[in-house]
Amino acid sequence: MSVLSQTRDLLKKEILLEWRSKYAFNGVLLYIASTVFVCYISFNLSAGFSQTKSYPIVWNVLFWIIMLFAAVNAMSKSFLQESKSRLLYYYSIASPQAIILSKIIYNALLMSLLSILALVMYMLFFNNTLGDPLYYFLTVLLGSISFATVFTMISAIAAKAGNGGTLMAILSFPVVIPVILLLIRTSKVAMDGLERSAAYGNIGILAAINVIVIGASLILFPYLWQD
Repeated sequence: MSVLSQTRDLLKKEILLEWRSKYAFNGVLLYIASTVFVCYISFNLSAGFSQTKSYPIVWNVLFWIIMLFAAVNAMSKSFLQESKSRLLYYYSIASPQAIILSKIIYNALLMSLLSILALVMYMLFFNNTLGDPLYYFLTVLLGSISFATVFTMISAIAAKAGNGGTLMAILSFPVVIPVILLLIRTSKVAMDGLERSAAYGNIGILAAINVIVIGASLILFPYLWQD
């Protein structure tokens, strides 16, 4: 079988398992809902805060912080939940490139769905300050893909090394900080309703990071997989 065929079959498997258990989806969705509700209560304790100039900035930064931790919770289970016997079975039937690609695509789809639901929930609880909602929505989708590509490979490394949660946080820090800063700057352009061309440079850098991470995953994961 070709790598694309193996990737397609493994992706179907990931979606089917998640549809049956809904473990990652329900857990992360509960985290998002509870965090948004707690933030909503905290904001209401500060009377008049939603009318201040700093409110849109806090609105934007807080959303991406919530999505960052949601991505960590969702992506950390990519390889940690797989048993050794199942990983050995994958090793015998599929190439490592197909395995890492299927994980990245599945996590991108999962994070995109969770991000859309989180954005809708966020806009229902808080005052809408978006100047360009469509561009902000596209930025959220791009951020979901970026989180998926970064955390999937890091999850694989952490799972192989043991002590996954701690190691994943340490390894992801230098990579995810530039990503989250670029996402905040890009989404700020959408919030202020500025010309979309003002954020094209940031989008290009995010796309380049995704390409580099996916390329590095395809090159390095086979060596990690053979260990």
